Amino acid sequence: MTRRAALSTVGGMKAIVQQRYGAAPAVLEVGEVATPAAGPGDVLVRVHAAAVNAADWHIMRGDPWIARVASPDIFGRRGPKHPIRGRDIAGVVESVGAEVSRFRPGDEVYGDLGNAGGGFAEYAVIAAASLATKPVNLTFAQAAAVPLAGSTALYGLRDLAGVRPGQRVLINGASGGVGTFAVQIAAAAGAEVTGVCSTRNVELVSSLGATEVIDYTQTDFAALGRHWDVIFDLTARRTLADCRRALTPVGTLLLAGGGVFEGGSVFGPMGIQLQGRLLARAARPQRLLPLEIVPRAAYLDALRDLIESGAVTPVVEKTYPLDAAAEAVDHLEQAHARAKLVLTVR
Repeated sequence: MTRRAALSTVGGMKAIVQQRYGAAPAVLEVGEVATPAAGPGDVLVRVHAAAVNAADWHIMRGDPWIARVASPDIFGRRGPKHPIRGRDIAGVVESVGAEVSRFRPGDEVYGDLGNAGGGFAEYAVIAAASLATKPVNLTFAQAAAVPLAGSTALYGLRDLAGVRPGQRVLINGASGGVGTFAVQIAAAAGAEVTGVCSTRNVELVSSLGATEVIDYTQTDFAALGRHWDVIFDLTARRTLADCRRALTPVGTLLLAGGGVFEGGSVFGPMGIQLQGRLLARAARPQRLLPLEIVPRAAYLDALRDLIESGAVTPVVEKTYPLDAAAEAVDHLEQAHARAKLVLTVR
């Protein structure tokens, strides 16, 4: 259970607050903080649900160490620059800034706050450009599971790899947050999808549209002598050589991955992405593409269309009350969570 912080602001809101780096039970505290106000291009959302992402525990831990140097706007010396974690939210518009015309109070919305976070709270301010109307067929908890993971999968497969009907696509980490979306999006594009996951998740991945599922505890996909047009690596646990060996000569390798906490790291999942950038030119005509997702409403609009058509359905392993945020983050960073974990706020 999240600890209760000795913070109080009259007329404020409940939030999960972090002042220093460390493990979730030690640093995530329930507190009362000032309710934020929307700027001219912003929207104030009354949060109903907020998803937990690998980004949350990476920022909470200040891990990997290289990120503290590479992103000084996010990482401070002893703790994050922004004290409230949580990128993905779903809720109801409370108020809008003077320059916002797309939304009005009462609208049901979902969006990605970016690495600054702020979603583990009763209210959050988000740029209108990072917000979209919630899919009508989803609960708030389901909708909160979509923005970062869904956008990452969509951007990687559609915009970077340009997946086409009949292509062979392998998703390594198919049962995770991004992976469950990637399997469905690739299948919706007409690809032949191979999912890689552990034994307990084989049935889940198959149900999402994978035409083949490889249990990595039994079989090494890189040693099969087979080749895929696109490999989406979401684990950051395989070498570039392993992945490239399983690519076609002109295939695309998408590099992303949150991983689990392993006692602290210098490069963590950023290591293979840095290698990919350094070797990209030499690897041609294979394409090595690290993913850097920028929150955009256009991704959410496209995902809403896929969701409302029935082609994509978010998978939520478990929901937690806001006060149990530390338990949820701890589960994500210490174990291989299945799909998404979501905090329910209201």
